Amino acid sequence: MNNKVGVCVIGSNGAVATTMMAGIALMRKGLVPRRGMLTEGSFGKKIADLAPLDSMVFGGWDLKTDTAYEAAVQHEVVPRHLLDKIEGELSAFRAWPAVASEKFLKTFAGKNVVGAKSAREEISIIQNNIAQFKKDQNLDRVVMVNLTSTEKHTQLEDVHCSISAFEAGLDQSDERISPAMKYLYAACKAGVPYFNFTPSLSKIPALEALSVECGVPIAGEDGKTGQTLMKTVLAPALALRDLHIDGWFSTNILGNNDGLVLNDPASNKTKIISKKEVLDSIVGYKVEDHQVHIHYYKPRGDAKEAWDNIDVSGFLGERMQIKLDFLCKDSILAAPLIIDLVRLIDVAQRRGERGIQRQLSMFFKAPFHTINEEPIHDFFKQFNLLERWVEGEKINEPAHTKKSVKNSVYNPSFEVNI
Repeated sequence: MNNKVGVCVIGSNGAVATTMMAGIALMRKGLVPRRGMLTEGSFGKKIADLAPLDSMVFGGWDLKTDTAYEAAVQHEVVPRHLLDKIEGELSAFRAWPAVASEKFLKTFAGKNVVGAKSAREEISIIQNNIAQFKKDQNLDRVVMVNLTSTEKHTQLEDVHCSISAFEAGLDQSDERISPAMKYLYAACKAGVPYFNFTPSLSKIPALEALSVECGVPIAGEDGKTGQTLMKTVLAPALALRDLHIDGWFSTNILGNNDGLVLNDPASNKTKIISKKEVLDSIVGYKVEDHQVHIHYYKPRGDAKEAWDNIDVSGFLGERMQIKLDFLCKDSILAAPLIIDLVRLIDVAQRRGERGIQRQLSMFFKAPFHTINEEPIHDFFKQFNLLERWVEGEKINEPAHTKKSVKNSVYNPSFEVNI
């Protein structure tokens, strides 16, 4: 079998994408350790026929025309002395024009935009990009990943609720169909596995149904890299020890492009909803004062700070506090997860999986789920799903606790602090 896999990246000149490309190139040359990836450790040895890291080829869309090398230098994530060792490889990469909309991304910058007159023409261009990439690189398989900036918060509407309504919307270039949704639609129609590492709404009922109909595995939403990873690890431990969480205050400061985009209240709301949903589900009760705040602070660049104050009460009702300060690099945490997801969703497609891939929930803050399904947020239970799937168990039937549409991720019942 040809195990050469193409990775089509939406947002290919961003910090996460260029860090991932640089990391693959550096690992190929033996210049950095193969660390931080689940699929490269002992767990990966349990999975038959993973696509080799050395065989991955990258293509993708971005609003900027810089080479991947120029973009990586600007992001200042990967040290310059390492980038210079792979300058030739990264300089050969230039992004395809992207589908974008000011309606969904107020602060987007760049002129490398698809010159299409209709939504249908945009879809056709995306599909042609994928087909040409596959042909030019002699690829056997392709995976699509969304790494672009966070779109504004979007409510579920009638155009999103069935395949027929969605396709009618495409015919009319309905403005309620976001770029993220167009990319997922194109992936389904092209038979390409897709995962969304952003909080932008893409998995709507229409496209969930289409992914099943087209035999395409999909996963998302919003990569779980830093603060929420810590939350979904620590909260289960507190629940098991019956320490009651009276309040949880989370704040983030970051100065990369993600932080700049999240300065827009509409995009900020999308991100905060994704981060807030996890806690009540894990502990089994409503944490009365759970606050999540994100602030753009330019001096930090990609090196963000995620700070948590947790108020708990225990035996005799005595109150205690936990302080957690995570100084981390967003892209350094995210890039290896993208590599893991590419390899795992590629395996899922070869296994004949279709629709939502629940075994990949551990990688996301807001795991894809059907509207009436309760997603699993506990990190250890999520990892157990992946272990069972690797061993061959069929886990992609929504057999979890149900919840009402009113309280679904698309129409949250809580208020958001912005």
